Amino acid sequence: MTEEWRKILSIYVNQYNQDEVDYRVRTDSQIVTDLDYLMKSGERKRKLEGWYRDRGASPLRCETRARLVREIENRSGEIEVELILGQKIYYEKGGARHQEERMEKQRLTLQREGDGWNVSRVFQPVPERSPAMMLPFLQEKETGYERRNGSPKPFLNHELLGGGASRSIVYRREDAVLYADRWWDSFNPEFSAFEVDCTNYISQCLFAGGAPINYTGKRESGWWYKGYVGGREAWSYSWSVANALERHLTHSNSGLRAELVDRPEQLELGDVIIYDWDGNGSYQHSTIVTAFDAGGMPLVNAHTVPSKHRYWDYRDSYAWNESTVYRFFHIADRL
Repeated sequence: MTEEWRKILSIYVNQYNQDEVDYRVRTDSQIVTDLDYLMKSGERKRKLEGWYRDRGASPLRCETRARLVREIENRSGEIEVELILGQKIYYEKGGARHQEERMEKQRLTLQREGDGWNVSRVFQPVPERSPAMMLPFLQEKETGYERRNGSPKPFLNHELLGGGASRSIVYRREDAVLYADRWWDSFNPEFSAFEVDCTNYISQCLFAGGAPINYTGKRESGWWYKGYVGGREAWSYSWSVANALERHLTHSNSGLRAELVDRPEQLELGDVIIYDWDGNGSYQHSTIVTAFDAGGMPLVNAHTVPSKHRYWDYRDSYAWNESTVYRFFHIADRL
């Protein structure tokens, strides 16, 4: 029996792989009976086709490898499986060939029907849409910012900056990118790994590029990380939460700071994009620029859904919708 449902699982993965780059009406046998999933999948393929066309790109092929994480047989005789789908997607733009990589999770329910099996349910997690952490309203002194000449400025721990806030530190963009490419599909064991890990990963990349720690001792302010101290979480919200990092980059005038720019074309390697999926001012996802396509548009790396050299606008993400808003942050060359 195991061989039978594993065969259906293999067919499903092959069809999923084909659907990433082939948007024609399916002519082979349909093994998925989850109508809600089929409706959404058809709409997704329609959007992907238009997305590539709008970018002036053409999908070439996709390579998907599946890792079976867990299998459970329930009381009804159904098999529930959890998969990690690792994908390499190849596309052409402007005569250049590009490669993107990402890892998605899925949970399937396989059901026996007659002498065979089908996929009766497909659950697609959307971890990038995790609830945005809304930070409490704090008095000016509590936020870790003070007003100087009408603009907010973070309090800096001069000892941790190593010589005082006046010392200029060059942001090493190439080092930030090297770190991003090294750890895009895994976790640096020296840091805590979070279920929603996108901003923790971005902060590590920024730190690898030389961004100075701004330790205030308060989770609501600064930009810092100490791990677990005495069994308690010891890092700033701006280190680990997209909404807080967006606020920090918007207001910081010392240490890690950035300029908000209007267009993705203005970004450089090592810069940051932060995403508000619903356009309501609550930011939920962060990425770092690690390459550019043939048209000069940013390609990004991310965690939560591990991604390498993914097209910046995320219109292929299950989290994206027409209300999505982006914040483009150009990290200062000298910090």
